[in-house]
Amino acid sequence: MKPRKWPIVVGTVALVLVVAGMGFWVWHEQPSFCGAICHTPMDPYVETYDQPVGQAGVDKWGNEVADTSSMLAVAHQADGQTCLDCHVPTLGEQLTEGVAWATGGYGGPLQEATLEDLTAARGLEPDTFCLNESCHNLTRDDLANATADMVRNPHLAYHGDISCGSCHKAHRASVNYCSQCHADAETPQGWLTADEDAALPTGE
Repeated sequence: MKPRKWPIVVGTVALVLVVAGMGFWVWHEQPSFCGAICHTPMDPYVETYDQPVGQAGVDKWGNEVADTSSMLAVAHQADGQTCLDCHVPTLGEQLTEGVAWATGGYGGPLQEATLEDLTAARGLEPDTFCLNESCHNLTRDDLANATADMVRNPHLAYHGDISCGSCHKAHRASVNYCSQCHADAETPQGWLTADEDAALPTGE
C-alpha cells in the first residue's frame, strides 16, 4: 500500500505560504511597497527618501533642495530607518487608505500632514511622533538644553509649545520657523528661512 502523499503536499504548500508571507512582510516595510501597491501619490515621497544624504536633491514637490540632510526622511534613511519606523498605520487607517486607492480618492499632490494628523488615529500626543523611547528619547527641556548656546534657542517655549513639525520637515527642506519674526535666528545649513518657505511652490 502506497503511503498517502497529502501530508507532504499540505506541508509543502504551508511552507511556501509561510515563506511568501515572510517575504511580503519584509517588503511591506520598504519604501518600494508604499509606491508600488497602495500609494501611487506616494511616489514623490519615496523618491525623496531614496536620495543620498548630504547632497543637493529635490523635495516631494520637485523643488531643489540645497542639502538633503535637511529632510528628515533622507536623514532617517541614512540611519537605517524605513517608512514604517515613523509611519505606524492603524488597521482603520489602512482600510481607509485602501478604499481611497481603489476608488481613486487620492488627490495629488497630497495635502501636507501635520504631526497631529499623523498621531490622531493612535490617540497619541503630537510630540510623541518624534519624542519617544524608540526614537528620540528626550523631553522638550532636554532639547532646550541641547541648543542653549544658540542666539535664539529654538526649543525654548517663548511663545508656547510650537509643534516639532513647524520646523522639522520629512520630505522637504526643514524651515527656521523663528526667522519669520527674528532676523538673528540661526538657519541651519540647507534649511529654509520662513520667507523662503512661504515662496516655495507646492502645487497644492
